[in-house]
Amino acid sequence: MKIGIPKEIKNNENRVGMTPAGVLELSKLGHEVLVQSTAGDCSGFDDKDYHAAGATILPSIDRVYQQSDMIVKVKEPIEQEYDLIKEDQIVFTYFHFASNQNLTEAMINSKSICIAYETVEDDDGTLPLLTPMSEVAGRMAIQQGAKYLEKPVKGKGLLLGGVPGVPPGKVLVLGAGTVGIQAAKMAAGLGAQVTVLDVNMNKLRHVNDIMPSHVVTEFSNEYNIRKHLQTTDLVVGGILITGAKAPKLITRDMLKLMQPGAVIVDVAVDQGGCVETTRPTTHEDPAYIIDDVVHYCVANMPGAVPYTSTLALTNVTLPYVLKLAENGWEKACENDRSLAKGLNIINGKVVFEPILEAFDWNKSFA
Repeated sequence: MKIGIPKEIKNNENRVGMTPAGVLELSKLGHEVLVQSTAGDCSGFDDKDYHAAGATILPSIDRVYQQSDMIVKVKEPIEQEYDLIKEDQIVFTYFHFASNQNLTEAMINSKSICIAYETVEDDDGTLPLLTPMSEVAGRMAIQQGAKYLEKPVKGKGLLLGGVPGVPPGKVLVLGAGTVGIQAAKMAAGLGAQVTVLDVNMNKLRHVNDIMPSHVVTEFSNEYNIRKHLQTTDLVVGGILITGAKAPKLITRDMLKLMQPGAVIVDVAVDQGGCVETTRPTTHEDPAYIIDDVVHYCVANMPGAVPYTSTLALTNVTLPYVLKLAENGWEKACENDRSLAKGLNIINGKVVFEPILEAFDWNKSFA
């Protein structure tokens, strides 16, 4: 199989879909890997590294798409790439279709095979290809939240960990999944007072067992959210419903409960966000203010730390890439139930129900 690795062209997306180590594994099996020139530069891998591992270096993104049977990327194709995708071509990447109708319709029209990292799901409900990026994003949420609490960027001028004689900041984490646990761990490490909300008592028990005593848990409901917003300095939104739009747990009217200069980091932005006032931003222009509350809603947070993120992501994607390359998508998905759940769109047909629900489409699209 010919596997293409294009350079990511989304704003400030510095990761790359495959490392030279992955190229070497595919090359040993007789597959041809086509890497766009400079695709790995920002992640610390140059063209010479890829060439030494057996890749063919191509000068343009057009040629990578034209010559490849499968495209392995990091982020969803953006508008400039829509017309490059061919019928029957496998595209293996993060898609987050439920939050982007234009992308969904473009992929339907392309009649390609869209396999989404974020909906590959193991039998125990874990999401093996989403987990490492959720770990990165959860940790980054605290780094960025702490930064945007500073006065020069319109925050309230608070040091999240406090100092002797001055109390630390208060962090509210919505969701006790991977993002929430990593955010709570980082915030606790800084010395902040942390509250984690979730509707799953087993997850709250887990947080309670593994976190220090200054991380407390509460059941998530509107009453508790409103109560905490009045005193919280930093809110981290880490809600995930696999493949579906995130529920809006913080509505516009709730912002008035928050103190001026408080910060919201909505990690759920990829799935539409769990805050009503969330809109996707970029690393180039990451934050905006509504009702004196700073919103940080970058849709590809791990792209800011591409060396760490690329290694973490490709550690988990490569085994699936190898299965797809060796067996083709149909046999690979037939043999691997986890991978089969990643199938979102096949030759113009939506096969992942949450996408239909997100856009209120009827079964004619399926």
